[in-house]
Amino acid sequence: MSDRDDGLYAHQASPAYGQDPEKSSTRAGNYEHVHIHGLETSPETSLHRGLKARHISMIAIGGALGTGLIIGTGKALAQAGPGSLLISYLAMGFLVAIVMASLGEMAAYLPLAGFSSYAARYCSDSLAFATGYTYLGKYLVTTPNQLTAASLIIQYWCPREKVNPGVWIAIFLVIILLVNGIGIEKFGEIEFWLSSVKVLVMLGLILFALVIACGGGPNGDAPGFRYWHNPGAFAEVYRGGALGKFLGFWSVMVNATFSFLGTELVGVTASEAQNPRATIPKAIKLTFVRIFVFYIISVFLLGMIIPYNDSSLAFANKQSTGASASPFVVAASLASVKVLPHIINGCILIFVLSASNTDLYIGSRTLYSISSDGNAPALFKRTNKRGVPYASLLFCAAVACLAFLNVSTGSTVVFGYLVNLVTIFGILTWVSILVTYLFFLRARRAQNIPDSSMPYVSFAGKWGTIIALFFTVLVTLTKNYDVFIHTSERQFDYKNFITGYLGIPLYFSFFFGHKLLTGSRIVKPHEVDFLTGKDIIDTQEREYLEEQEAKHVNSTGMRKFYDRFVSWIF
Repeated sequence: MSDRDDGLYAHQASPAYGQDPEKSSTRAGNYEHVHIHGLETSPETSLHRGLKARHISMIAIGGALGTGLIIGTGKALAQAGPGSLLISYLAMGFLVAIVMASLGEMAAYLPLAGFSSYAARYCSDSLAFATGYTYLGKYLVTTPNQLTAASLIIQYWCPREKVNPGVWIAIFLVIILLVNGIGIEKFGEIEFWLSSVKVLVMLGLILFALVIACGGGPNGDAPGFRYWHNPGAFAEVYRGGALGKFLGFWSVMVNATFSFLGTELVGVTASEAQNPRATIPKAIKLTFVRIFVFYIISVFLLGMIIPYNDSSLAFANKQSTGASASPFVVAASLASVKVLPHIINGCILIFVLSASNTDLYIGSRTLYSISSDGNAPALFKRTNKRGVPYASLLFCAAVACLAFLNVSTGSTVVFGYLVNLVTIFGILTWVSILVTYLFFLRARRAQNIPDSSMPYVSFAGKWGTIIALFFTVLVTLTKNYDVFIHTSERQFDYKNFITGYLGIPLYFSFFFGHKLLTGSRIVKPHEVDFLTGKDIIDTQEREYLEEQEAKHVNSTGMRKFYDRFVSWIF
């Protein structure tokens, strides 16, 4: 570990959490009676740092590569046109980069178990309560939603008349529960390979789109920028003229926001990462690359190979999931490519299974973090010998049985409203991250902690973060703006209005309800604790680097080859 000139690293180290205090070379019991938000020191409640650098890096790359990109972009293209699609994803990609950089600075300095722990430490216990439960609510519903999507994808090959979708839901639920229960090391390894497949699939689809755009398809047509001129780059939505084009653009801004949701999960993995002060900044930087390569290039090429008014694209938008709903399949049909739908359907199944596996993991770790903050029963922070918070995992898996509601047609409608209700919790979490970072930055400057002492520093700074917060709040408030637009064909949709916006008063109810019941207050800048528990991370970092140095010196064969030629990638 490099020397720091600010003296923050000159404090006595405590036993690394999960380590036997009697075997520790440092003085035991320093934190025996000290509550550290998101950093458990007891072997019975501590997580294991089993996620390697390559695990974190690949999870960071593949974390938000899901159906929002491979399917949802088709609806966005049809609704607003290629120009709006590209500009909105560029704008939202920049906003996401600021959110991730803000999170990265806090997580690299002191990696805690979840976003609520950062909020409690640097801002307010009430903000921690609201953040924890809204983020948990999102993943308690998105996990069964992903399981439902997986069962629908299977119906592309095996109709529900032959096999009830509940069978597939049960199989997939058991699989992801087992993967989450075998320990963080094996979980990380499985997610590494699943994310690798997702990356290869997206690179293949990008290459396919580029070939089609350049005339490499069976029909030999090279559309280039033809569709940007005819039917045009900007579609009109609800109204004609410039207003209609702007409404189309803003509808895609909302779509892009929810396509990027999940990017922040890297912050949750920090508490189980090996050497997080090095791996988290690398993962954050890889996120920026992913945004450009996978999102921006993908939507740019899709706008070149599919006209937004194509009837096939309109048909695809009526499909809830599966290959028939993917704009890449529409592009293949336009270029007379016959074999792609089955391949894409299989790839989408991998995307969804990986997402459901990760969602269950994030849900269990979020509940663990809430319990560590003292806002949930202590049972949920207990871990087994593999460092798995088994009570939290079993609770989230039990709630995932909501997926069986989708076996009934009537229940599917109710479940759809429930999904609409909690999706806003994801973007409210971004709001909480940005607010927490502003308080973190204010306290850091008030206590004269320089940038040079930080493992990673956000590029956005104070004003960049404030601008990102403004637009995040704006998107939150306008998420379902279309319910307010009345035409001869559409009236006020009160059901979507309620389910689309109820999350906002729930979020504030959590915050102010907790504040009234507990009397919590905003932490003053000079009172923010930057030191408690930090020596634990210092000790872990030093021991890890010493261990890796010894392995590097003694490495031979494939290990030596990996250290010299492969490890730098991660």
